[in-house]
Amino acid sequence: MNQTIKIPETYSILKSTYIEELKSEALLLKHKKSGARIAVLSNEDINKVFHVAFRTPPKDSTGVAHILEHSVLCGSDEFPVKDPFVELVKGSLNTFLNAMTYSDKTVYPVASCNDADFQNLMHVYLDAVFRPNIYKSKEIFLQEGWHYELESKDAPLKYNGVVYNEMKGAFSSPEQVLYRKISQTLYPDTTYGVESGGDPANIPDLSYEEFLDFHKRYYHPSNAWLYLYGNMDVEEKLQFIDEHYLSHYDSMTVDSSIQKQPPFEKMQEVCSSFAVTDDNELKENTYLSYNVVIGTSLDRELYLAMQILEYVLMSSPGAVLKKALLESGIGKDVFGELDNGVLQPYMSIIVKNAEAGQKDDFLKIIRETLTRLADEGINRKSLMAAINYYEFKYREGDFGRYPAGLMYGLQMMDSWLYDETKPFIHIQASDTFQMLKENVDKGYFEQLIRTWLLDNNHSSLLILAPEKGLTEKTEAETEKKLAEYKDGLSEETLEAMVRQTKALKQYQEEPSAPEDLEKIPILEIEDIEPKPQPFYNKYEEIHGYPVLYHDVESRGIAYVKWVFDTGRVPFEKIPYIGLLSSVLGNIDTERHSYTELADEINIHTGGIRLNTNIYTEQGSANIFYPKLEVVMKVLVPKLSDGIRLMAEVMSESRLSDTKRLKEIIGQLKSRIEMMMNGNGHTVAVNRATSFISLAGMYREYEEGLAYYRFIERLNKDFDTQKEHIVKELKETAELIFSKGNVLLDITGSEISLNSVVGEMVSVLGPVLAESDKMPSGLEEGILPEVGSALRQSMEGVTTEAYATAGMVQYDACAGDFARAGYAYHGALNVLKVMMNYDYLWIRLRVQGGAYGCMCGFSPNGTGYFTSYRDPNLKETYEVYEGAVDYVKNYEADERTMRKFIIGAVSGIDVPLGASDKGARSLSAWLTHTSYEKLQKNRTELLHADVETIRSLAGIVDAVVHSNIRCVVGSASKIQENKEMFQKVEPLTGA
Repeated sequence: MNQTIKIPETYSILKSTYIEELKSEALLLKHKKSGARIAVLSNEDINKVFHVAFRTPPKDSTGVAHILEHSVLCGSDEFPVKDPFVELVKGSLNTFLNAMTYSDKTVYPVASCNDADFQNLMHVYLDAVFRPNIYKSKEIFLQEGWHYELESKDAPLKYNGVVYNEMKGAFSSPEQVLYRKISQTLYPDTTYGVESGGDPANIPDLSYEEFLDFHKRYYHPSNAWLYLYGNMDVEEKLQFIDEHYLSHYDSMTVDSSIQKQPPFEKMQEVCSSFAVTDDNELKENTYLSYNVVIGTSLDRELYLAMQILEYVLMSSPGAVLKKALLESGIGKDVFGELDNGVLQPYMSIIVKNAEAGQKDDFLKIIRETLTRLADEGINRKSLMAAINYYEFKYREGDFGRYPAGLMYGLQMMDSWLYDETKPFIHIQASDTFQMLKENVDKGYFEQLIRTWLLDNNHSSLLILAPEKGLTEKTEAETEKKLAEYKDGLSEETLEAMVRQTKALKQYQEEPSAPEDLEKIPILEIEDIEPKPQPFYNKYEEIHGYPVLYHDVESRGIAYVKWVFDTGRVPFEKIPYIGLLSSVLGNIDTERHSYTELADEINIHTGGIRLNTNIYTEQGSANIFYPKLEVVMKVLVPKLSDGIRLMAEVMSESRLSDTKRLKEIIGQLKSRIEMMMNGNGHTVAVNRATSFISLAGMYREYEEGLAYYRFIERLNKDFDTQKEHIVKELKETAELIFSKGNVLLDITGSEISLNSVVGEMVSVLGPVLAESDKMPSGLEEGILPEVGSALRQSMEGVTTEAYATAGMVQYDACAGDFARAGYAYHGALNVLKVMMNYDYLWIRLRVQGGAYGCMCGFSPNGTGYFTSYRDPNLKETYEVYEGAVDYVKNYEADERTMRKFIIGAVSGIDVPLGASDKGARSLSAWLTHTSYEKLQKNRTELLHADVETIRSLAGIVDAVVHSNIRCVVGSASKIQENKEMFQKVEPLTGA
């Protein structure tokens, strides 16, 4: 990389340094004319990232910052199409494309590995934020924010809008309500005390004029933070930004400063409520949260030290304060929250499934435990383990499917937004880690406890209690307010409202002009790599064990999986596989308490965990290979220690520790409920898919809604069933952990396979059961009797609804197109993009007001459709059914087809880190997916045309007309449409 970066004269260089850990030249610049701030991280990473951010502190909860974030991406001067964001999703090779509203800032990031594509993305986003069409078209505000909807003069008046419905969904999750209330209690006099995303009760108070004024005030280069990351011509990019945008603005004073909340004289105590259905228990269903404000995010040492302290106290498996609270019997789940993405970070200690009357005991245990730790000292090993945990993650720099540059840029904003001179303090962390290690023995962390957690009056106690009928009460109040408002309107006004409703729908239905669409630049098919990403599989038998090695550059880290087959586990024990994966590693072993075990794991490795996984054959979801994986990442020199700990977790865990088992099951129930509250679409899709495939039904019992019901029962009946639970866990473990039932999977570079496998065999050999107890030759990957039981579970009810206290729906349907006689085709990737960002997007999001919509088609022959935070139910299924005619009669020119093909490739060609390369290769190996098959699918994708798309109509028909549907959503909306379902029951508390 060129160490000398030429900077155009229109910018001043404020800081220049080299960040060794990120292998990056770091520059801090200021644009002379406009006052814009720019940070650059120039390095060899081909996954380039750009963002433009603005400091956007709202003064109320109308959601103006959030609505504006949606709206600026709905057309601009140079790109006047109605939805350039969607056009980019359809037709770019982006590796990330989104926008995010935070409590005090709005960020617009893009990423791509293709330079021309990256330039296009940057251009469209800059035009969107500085020159949006919101001033020319009020319909954008009405569509994305809120509007009155009146179909006829006699129809009920309603609110609708994308953000309005999104936030109705957000406010349906108890945890989201909790976090919002925490901010209100800690920062009542600042911007953090209001809801930047918008409170559904306040969103309709926002006027179009206030919306425009917010853009005029804050979306100026003088209030902008721009960021470039990766391997690019920095001078060229800076010149483009200057000439096309920044040079057109003069510097001005923008008052967007974030005010600090003055500290309290004493702790604030606040009681509030969240909605539950009539079927949910009120008893033991309250949240207790102790919250403290901690310094500022400009303190680089405190920023990292509090992450480490929170981990030791609340987040590690054996966290000392969490353990004390669990053992006290207050609540069934305990977790911590640390938000350091604000000027004044806060930490919360939260107990779930408690009683309001336990608040004094809750505070007493917190204070007693923290006082003891401050006086007697925190376990040194636990502190060093926590530091190592965070340092490993920092040096690994693996963010999964998210570009590293994106995550570094967002972390930079944690300091840069509040001090223009400090963009790099949190990504340049090696010295801070070293300082913290040196201070472990000097009482540093004990003093943090005293200063911030014990002697800190800037704190609050929040009691969040369940309230039945709250959703219905809120809906009734909204309906009454709208009805009274409507009653006061004249005939002329009502007629004007009906006209406005129709005019908005007409605006939404009108496609963008072809000449406007052509202004969004797209690549040529020739710019796309014709070959798929390779697999990295080297299989051999070493010391009598099957070994799969993935030789990829891994920055000195080895990724290890012991992949155990679970296809021989009897049907009734399948849920115990899921439970086993949560118990192992979180319970005492023969050598260590689970607290000590967590410390050992974090000192010697980057983590050990157990996963359940299901690998399905291409062409049939009824042939699949269920696995339980013991997974570890570790620095190569530490492999021996890691292997020893993997074996200890797997074979020496004390499954008969019923006290700890009870805690784990209570926490599991709580965590699954939290997941379901925020991911209703996942629950609905997985449940619907379970009725069309053995693999889907297996997943249901191992980790889906059926598994949740299993955990619910265990939690309720634990005291009478504990011996049975222990027996089942032990028998399940014995069935799985056997010789001949394991594949040793290793990803990394410069690893001595013979030596490493030899060490594995030396610890595995003595602890694995003999494999001759197991039958072999399983045609479907599972025992025949398991297949029969799964098939029986698939019969009967296929249309279900699960009621929640939420105010939106997640509407899913699924079908088996392979069973209908259709083969998977590579062009289904193109069809997916068409559906998600054209057909479904227009009808469900733009016109229907749903926040999200998506579909998918799997090589195993199954497909699904689902909506996300959707105000509708019956109408959504009508849209799904209409997809058949859309595909059957599809029309498009060459440019449109090319756009969808490029969009499909971008969803496949995600840059992968070493761990993901290994996981992808393992999946191909287990499912017998050849590179040639992958090439065939890619060729079909790249050569898709209109006729190809039309030929897929039968596949869509098989998915949407299978009469298999599942809805998770509002109890009242489900009741209105109960004739659509064979079964209706509460999602939780059934």
